[in-house]
Amino acid sequence: MSSSDRLPKLGAPAVRARKGGDEPLVMVTAYDAPSARAAAAAGVDVILVGDSVGMVVLGYHDTLQVTIEDMVSHTAAVARTQPPQLVLADMPWTSYHLGRNKAVANAVRLVRAGAGAVKLEGGVKRLDVLNAILDAEIPVVGHLGLTPQSIHAMGGYRVQGRQPGDAKLLVEDAIAVSEAGCFALVLEGMPDEVAAEITREVKVPTFGIGAGPSCDGQVLVFHDIVGMGGPRVPRFARQYADLEALAGDAVARWAADVRRRRFPSASETYTL
Repeated sequence: MSSSDRLPKLGAPAVRARKGGDEPLVMVTAYDAPSARAAAAAGVDVILVGDSVGMVVLGYHDTLQVTIEDMVSHTAAVARTQPPQLVLADMPWTSYHLGRNKAVANAVRLVRAGAGAVKLEGGVKRLDVLNAILDAEIPVVGHLGLTPQSIHAMGGYRVQGRQPGDAKLLVEDAIAVSEAGCFALVLEGMPDEVAAEITREVKVPTFGIGAGPSCDGQVLVFHDIVGMGGPRVPRFARQYADLEALAGDAVARWAADVRRRRFPSASETYTL
């Protein structure tokens, strides 16, 4: 297989070209080979290896515990399935907050693990490291609104931009990071009206998550969609299956067969 065969069918330039298209873009998270295969088979446009892995897979209460080593490992697991979609990797907290050189080095680690682009949170205050990563020829997606890595500064998981002044700052941030070179933006936890204005003002696609229907595309967490995200499903998520219940039932039936000596059967046993 040539190197060109391994490139995603929908890379960063192709995603950017879908701005304002008739059909919304679709992005979903994946954190391992099984979820990556499911996302690829579903035909989504972008697979995001999100730092939400900390909450839905690793059992943390927030994303702040996720390290660059975690993200490299999970990005590599997704990339090994060789999905045709663009693999986008989150840069976790502190991986780009401590200067240009460290930010670029960490972005390079994610690309070498298999990412075709990286995502980082924040607006104007991130322009310095954003430009450094772009100078290293690494495509970048911006993330504005409710930025989970800033929950302590925000006072928790709260919708952002509800006041006119705050909404204006979000629009200004969006314009700044898009004009700096981000090829797409994720807009999280903001009023639909604000997301709609950002989508009109910027020349790159916007992906909404808890930002209403006006964006150029939508993104959700894989585990929320399939019912493996725990008992508290976010308001903005829609659950299409209950795999956690199905898995529990399957294990319970197997355990019952073991206790009743119905497992293993002769067909499941090796003999001389």
